[in-house]
Parts: sequence; structure tokens; C-alpha cells
Amino acid sequence: MPLANPLPPRWTVDATGVAWTVQRSAPPHVDHIETSGERCSLILTYGTGETASLVQSPHVVWPMLRTLPNDTHASLQADFKPEDRPRLTIDGKMAAETLSRVRLDGIVHLEGSAGPLAVRRSWLADPKEPFAVERMVVRNGGDRAVRVALTAARRRETDPAKGLDGAYTIEAIAWHGEEATLGPGRSREMEVYYAARPSSRPPVPLPASPEAPERGRRAFVRELDGLLDLRTPDANVDRMFRFAKIRAAESLFRTKGGLVHSPGGGAYYAAIWANDQAEYANPLFGYLGYRPAYEAAETAFGWFARYVNREYRPIPSSVVAEGASFWNGAGDRGDMAMIAYGAARYALARGDRAAANRLWPLIEWCLAYLERKKGPEGVLLSDSDELEGRFPAGKANLNTSCLAYDALLSAASLAADLGQADRAAAYRAWAKGLRTSIDRYFGRKVEGFETYRYYDGNDVLRAWIATPLTVGIFDRAPGTIDALFSPRLWTEDGLASQAGDATFWDRATLYGFRGAFAADAADRALPRFLDYSRRRLTGEHVPYAVEAYPEGGQRHLSAESALYVRAVTEGLFGLRPTGLRRFELNPRLPSAWKAAGMSLEKVAVAGIVVSVRVKDETCEVAVRGRKAKRYPLGGPIEIVVD
Repeated sequence: MPLANPLPPRWTVDATGVAWTVQRSAPPHVDHIETSGERCSLILTYGTGETASLVQSPHVVWPMLRTLPNDTHASLQADFKPEDRPRLTIDGKMAAETLSRVRLDGIVHLEGSAGPLAVRRSWLADPKEPFAVERMVVRNGGDRAVRVALTAARRRETDPAKGLDGAYTIEAIAWHGEEATLGPGRSREMEVYYAARPSSRPPVPLPASPEAPERGRRAFVRELDGLLDLRTPDANVDRMFRFAKIRAAESLFRTKGGLVHSPGGGAYYAAIWANDQAEYANPLFGYLGYRPAYEAAETAFGWFARYVNREYRPIPSSVVAEGASFWNGAGDRGDMAMIAYGAARYALARGDRAAANRLWPLIEWCLAYLERKKGPEGVLLSDSDELEGRFPAGKANLNTSCLAYDALLSAASLAADLGQADRAAAYRAWAKGLRTSIDRYFGRKVEGFETYRYYDGNDVLRAWIATPLTVGIFDRAPGTIDALFSPRLWTEDGLASQAGDATFWDRATLYGFRGAFAADAADRALPRFLDYSRRRLTGEHVPYAVEAYPEGGQRHLSAESALYVRAVTEGLFGLRPTGLRRFELNPRLPSAWKAAGMSLEKVAVAGIVVSVRVKDETCEVAVRGRKAKRYPLGGPIEIVVD
């Protein structure tokens, strides 16, 4: 079973992150966290053994060093066991280290001691280069001089028959690790670089200065702090929102086919999926304001566009191996609905006409494909859904039709701005009919709730009944919200994928929150949202949204963090782009927050930067830094950019 939160909480929230002060008498505790740069990803296992002894074990992934077969999971990876790493010695003996404090703020900081030494470590993935970094500062707090050094590490070479580029050299390189005498009160800095390269090529140059990787990582985090900045009365929500931006935006990999966002998690790199990238992350990237994320989103849509064809065969679910191959093992999962939904939302949010024109043929093709997938009842047919057969989805599932409905609305707005009035009218008419078909085909009483069946024959509540709420279909909102928050679906980890099953996926929970907020049920959703945020931020596995349980060991997949951000931006604030130069806001301020209010600053939407402040019954919107205009709450606020 998933671990319950300890009492009192292990972690506390501070100004920019979370911290854990280790009690020597506490039971052992180990966790893992992922941090990524453009050419590698670090999954660090860290924590304590008996009597607070230090546990740290890096696992590094190099997505652009490909293994064979060159498929989805063909990124070179390596665990660095203690014997594979340079380790600290004191007077020629291996140091026995204890851990006293951990802090996460976009970098992993481990503080502890070894004999007379205070030891501080910073762990990160270099933002641009193919190595993970362990930066170590030791200070002699004793009254006599000691000799400190790092042990030599073994260099490994992989089997050349298993690498796309032949053999790969994997090594842990110590810098400033030679033995030195450290007097009382004196400090010394040492670094270890966890690197890999094709054995036929020269070593990767190390940084010009030891501060460079950490300085680059801090600059990245500072840039994100200046974008899409949330302020609420709850420190956990604000901090988790900050972490979610970091995790969503860091997982960008510089492949031979361009910069792309990938989920990570030790399994999914240098590749894209119609759900994780097109549906979950890229709509956020449209208004995040982070330029590399724009590049990654448009690279992903460009990869999908390569598979457009005259015969209307489905675009693959996933393009892998740096864009060189694809995976389509679950058939059509409703992928064209996912791609059209994400591409249209991204184009509108970005507010860039040239980008919209580039994306338009893909959107138009996907919708033409979907038109050919209409069943006799008017809903859309697909082979499966994004859970790929883990749970039944029938011949037509609720998710695919709802995403297609939303895609039609966004595409109609986009077509109107691109001078295609007839196309816009046709899409709006289709959307109207599809909405009627969704209610007629899927609308049912399930387990006593007036909500939706997920597919024909489904008689058990499913988490994805939240999807209609996220696309503005509120006809069955009261019964759906009752079902979502009932003991049949709601668990201590959020929504069960199916009533009566222990499996959960955070993506469904975050759709549930976004839908409940959008359906004006903020007061019901907020206590659960606060509890979820506290659990993920300060519980036993922190500080990000996770993929699933029991599958995948609750990996910190990147797109789930994008969905956390969108639960706030599109749920609580009701942000929706409705044209290249216009958008809507429909804030749902929880009663408990009315006096203090909430704000979302520096939103990049419709080609401008916007700030939104909501308090009591009023919403103030400042466009381009101008004086804010005030609007009453209670319905959509349309902003047209001059």
C-alpha cells in the first residue's frame, strides 16, 4: 500500500523549498527525486539508514546515447554504486557519514557530518552538458588538521554490440579530489561528474569553473520564478506550484531531431506521447512564457505532423528514439483527439500567428481523421484510451469524445482568426452535435450517481468522468462531483482509477481537481486539493506529483506536474484562450480564501503578459503592466488584446 504521512510531517515549507531535519533516533527513511537537463537526467535516491547514516545513490540517464534495440526505452542508463563513485576519505580511511538535513529548492542539498568534518552536498543535472554533478564542500570543525581526499572511481565500458554508437564509456570523474590537509576551521570544495560518451569520442569537457553547473541551474529556476507566479493563502499550494513549474519545464532534451519535452521517470526520454506532451504539457507551455518550452512544444507537434497521410491512417501514439521511430502498441488511443486538443490550445495560448499557421494543417488533419471515426451514435470510436488497456475502454470512451469536443471549440476559434469562417462555423456545429451525443451516449446513473459511464456496458465509477468538466460540459456536474468525491472513488491518494481498485494515477486526480474547480465546486474541492498538495509536497515521497501506484514506483513524470499547474490556472482561475488575441478568465475563489485573495502574475497569453488578482467578489486584470481593470466575479471575463 502507499505509505501514509508521518505525524508530525517529515518536511517543512520554507521561503523557496522544503526541508527535512533528520532526527538521529528516527527510523530509516529513503526517497528518490528526478532532476533533468538538456542532455541527462539524474534520479537520486537519498536518505538515512540506521542512526541517520547517509544513503545516496545516483542513477543517471543519457537520452541521446542510444542502446539497441533503439526503441522507447533505449536511453543509456547507469546506477553508481558506492564502489563506482569517488568517496570521501579522512586520514586515509573511508568516511562514515551521517545526514542531518535535506533541502530541496530546485537543487538537492544534503547536509551532514563525518568525524570532525561538516559536509554539504549539492546534487543536480547540468543544464546543458551530459553529466550529473555532485558538488561537495567539507569544513574541518575539529581542533586538529586532517587529510581529506576522494577515492578513485572505476571507469566502465558497455558492450559495443548493445550500443547504437558502439561501446559507451561511463565514468565518475573526481575534480579536486586529490589528498589535501585541512586545518581547523578550513574548508575545501570537491566535485564529482557522472558522465558518459561514445568510447570512440574524446571525453566531454568539464566546466570551466566548479560553480558553473549550479549557477546555470539556479538561473533556470530564477527564470521560472519570474513566470506564471502564484500567490494564495496556502504556502503548500504556492510551493508545490513552484516545484511543478520546475519539473514540467526542466524535462526538455536536446535530441538530434530538436528540443523535446519527455516524461522522464527512468523510462521515457527523447520521445513524445500524444497524451503526456500534446494533451498535458504543451497547452501549459503555450502560456508559461518559457521560450525553450515553446520550442519543445512545436518540435513535438512537428514530429507528429510527419505522420499525416492521405489515407487517414492514425498518427502513432508516440514518436521515439529522438524522432527516428515510433510506438503504436495500443492502437489508436484517441490520439488524434489528444493532438488536436493540445495543438489548438497551445496555438491559441501562444498567440503567435506564424506558429498557428504552422500548426493548422496538423489540427485540421486530426479533426478530419476524427470525423471518419464517428460511430452511429455520434460519439468517436477508438481502440483504447491513454491507459492502454489497463482498464476497459470499450469501442468508444468518454475521454476521446470530450477531448475532440474541446478541440473543435479551440479549432473553431483558431479558424476564425486565420480567416476561415466557413471552417469555424462547421467546427462549432459539429461540437454542438457532439456535445448532445456525449450526453445521450455516456450520460447514465452509475452506482447511484447521475454522471457518466465511461463506455457502453460500464457500470462501475471511473476517475475519468471528470473530463467533461474540464472541457466546459457541466450538464451532469453535481452528480459527477458527488461521485468523484464519494468514498467509492476518493482515496487518501486522490482518485482511484476505478471504484473498488487500489490503482491510482495522479493525472486523473489532477483532471478531477481542474474539473471540480471549473464547475464552481471550489469549496468542495479545496480541502482535498490542500490535502493532496500537502501529501505530495511534505509527505513520504516529495515534492512533485507522481505517475501512478502500483505501477512505476510513483515516478516523478514531468507532465503530471504540468497538470498540477493547469489545475490552478485553468481550474481556479478559469483561464482559457479563445483567440490569438483574446482569452477568458472565470476565477472560482474558494470561500476560505476570499478575504486574503489569490493572484497569478506574469501569465504569457495572447501574445502579451497579464497579471490577475482575485479578492472578495472582484477580479483585477492588468494587461502589459497597465493599470488593472476591475471585473465582478460570477461568470467568464473576456479580455480582448488591442
